[in-house]
Amino acid sequence: MGTSRQPRRGDTRQRIQDVALELFAEQGYEKTSLREIAEALDVTKAALYYHFKTKEDIVVSLFTDLTRPIDELIEWAREQPRTLETKKEVLRRYGAALHNAAPLFRFMQENQATLRELSIGESFKDRMIGMLALFREPDAAIVDQVRCFSALFTMHATMYAMRDVEGDPEEKREAVLEVALDLITQAHHAQG
Repeated sequence: MGTSRQPRRGDTRQRIQDVALELFAEQGYEKTSLREIAEALDVTKAALYYHFKTKEDIVVSLFTDLTRPIDELIEWAREQPRTLETKKEVLRRYGAALHNAAPLFRFMQENQATLRELSIGESFKDRMIGMLALFREPDAAIVDQVRCFSALFTMHATMYAMRDVEGDPEEKREAVLEVALDLITQAHHAQG
């Protein structure tokens, strides 16, 4: 391959996704061609086309694969009792899912126009509405609804706002989780 890329997963389809996401981050989505992705993988364009016909296909597959844990979390949480412990566990698992999908979320932040064209933004918005419904009670006071909303988006701080803050990445993730848990706890006690 001739590069320092280390795929996090093994099969060809996943290697294509990993390398494409890395190239999109380095060069920008618009400036990266399928030919460059094939070259970085040391495969022919035909081999690449076997898995993905377009860059858009790669992005959609990445989004689908890396957000599957969030979908599974929403499904799991809907089956659980609406207790404070369940809500805290959802936040913990959501934090892990976000951490694992961090490269995708950075791509999303840097390529919002592309995402609008691919309607991925709408899909992500639907997931966030689903997540919010796990925390917020419909008859809750506005301040508690804001706490629930803020807890969810506080989790995103480790990927965006906290990137430039000095400190150990794990400590930052733990601090963000602690703040989100505090917000959910406050909202839950007020709603209960």
